[in-house]
Amino acid sequence: MAANLQQQRSINSQLRREVGIERMPVSEACSLMMKYMLENEEEDCLLSGFTQKVNPFREKSSCSIL
Repeated sequence: MAANLQQQRSINSQLRREVGIERMPVSEACSLMMKYMLENEEEDCLLSGFTQKVNPFREKSSCSIL
């Protein structure tokens, strides 16, 4: 019983902290994300691809000591 009461107090405390958080509608958040993505799509390597010099996934040269 005491554990349940402690859990309820913990939940109540968390909800009291969250009540002051400023929120925005999902539609507004989505439009802001879309705007950001469209403004920065030229710099996105997943959209434009890597140049051969900057590509972190290119194959490394093999060892020629053998």
